[in-house]
Amino acid sequence: MITENSSLKYLFGLKVRELRLQKKLSFQELAEASGMSISYLSEIEKGKKYPKGDKIIHLAKALDASYDYLVSLKVPKKIEPVAKVLQSNFLREFPLEMFGLDAQKIIEMVSSAPEKINAFLSTILQISRNYEMKQEQFYQAALRSYQEMHDNYFSELEQGVTDFRRKNDLGRGYAVELDKLEHCLMKSYGISVDRTTLNSLPELRHLRSFYQSKKKQLLLNTELTVGQQKFLIGRELAFQYLKLTDRLPETPPQQASTFEELLNNYKASYFSAALLMEKKEVIKDIRRFASMSKWDGDMFLDFLEKYDATPEMLLQRLTNILPKYFGIHNLFFLRFLGTDDPAHFELTKELHLSRFHNPHANQLNEHYCRRWISIGIIEELRARQKTNEKEEVLTDVQVSKYYQTPSQYLCIAIAKVNESNPRESISVTIGFLVDAQLKRNINLLNDPNLTTRTVNTTCERCGVEDCEVRMSPPLIIEQQQKVEAIHKALNKIRENS
Repeated sequence: MITENSSLKYLFGLKVRELRLQKKLSFQELAEASGMSISYLSEIEKGKKYPKGDKIIHLAKALDASYDYLVSLKVPKKIEPVAKVLQSNFLREFPLEMFGLDAQKIIEMVSSAPEKINAFLSTILQISRNYEMKQEQFYQAALRSYQEMHDNYFSELEQGVTDFRRKNDLGRGYAVELDKLEHCLMKSYGISVDRTTLNSLPELRHLRSFYQSKKKQLLLNTELTVGQQKFLIGRELAFQYLKLTDRLPETPPQQASTFEELLNNYKASYFSAALLMEKKEVIKDIRRFASMSKWDGDMFLDFLEKYDATPEMLLQRLTNILPKYFGIHNLFFLRFLGTDDPAHFELTKELHLSRFHNPHANQLNEHYCRRWISIGIIEELRARQKTNEKEEVLTDVQVSKYYQTPSQYLCIAIAKVNESNPRESISVTIGFLVDAQLKRNINLLNDPNLTTRTVNTTCERCGVEDCEVRMSPPLIIEQQQKVEAIHKALNKIRENS
């Protein structure tokens, strides 16, 4: 991990190197002028050594610079992006080692070629500004990458759940009662549950929970289902049992200021889902579901009732188990939010395992394909709500065949009304790439009544001419065609010249 002290060393080294190159001095010449050895100067420029005051004076004189400039945080304009990275919290907070990266070697690379790294960082910063990418979005992308690296399965958390169940006498069965969890939270950690405070403050009614550390109270929204309460108490037990001190106190999280907060939030959620959906039982249910030769939506929704789980919790748990125990690695998870406005659907969460699957997040304000089951099921639920059919949960299945590609995905989606805002509905979807492995595992693919639809990514990038649900002309394709026409015309001119 890079500390504040080591960042100062690297900044100092970068400035010495920049000044030496400006003066067109070799290491030999600078060594003679400063009275230092070549090897020591090389260590300084690499950020490994920080000279004492008397040596800095000699170095400043040899480089025709002031002592104050060398020890300050001020840097030349051309290496400002590098300095910003070194001065930021990123290298101190981001656990590079989890990705197999050595922070020290990264900084050495920056120090050895600051001009090239500077150009690269300037480009990244410009892109992030153009697309208004915030630090938290970067952390979220990094977390998704971390999940994908591990196939979204973490054996240490699974083992932690097993140990926790045993230590707290929660039994081996899959069902864990709410009162047992609440009792465990109080008995083991002295944390009580408050179900009144959150709803007394109108500004906080959208929150599902908040942990007051000083009072040792977990505040829960009164509108939560029993399953949601169990999940949130399970998360709090995870924070305490795993000793995850860097955390966000509220759910849903409002803004993570460090990657550690976001990572610990994920670990606590994983732990809670594994606690409430015991691994062996989930594996049995997956095998039972995989053996079905026909789609049975009621049976699939029965899993929600069995585990007292939310749709998101159920499908996320499947993304833990399927790669590890069934060899199904090519899958994605999506969560969409929609209202009665047919022009606006927001992709609020995604996970891709093994490859970058379609569909995926689009930051260009384009219209997602309305043929996706993720969106269609929200529209169906909203329509039923308008006709007083008070179904609060729907599920459906679809094979999505991507336009002009060989890719097909078996997609299972669940939609429900958002309890905290009935004007919104949420869908969660798990999609599996249809390949030989999936065909061996899922009999459902042989169902002759299974709906298959040709889909695309966004309307703006779609060439399907007879689409009945198009929300926008194919603007991107039209622009590409114009560019291709220009190139063809230019090639004709070149051929005749």
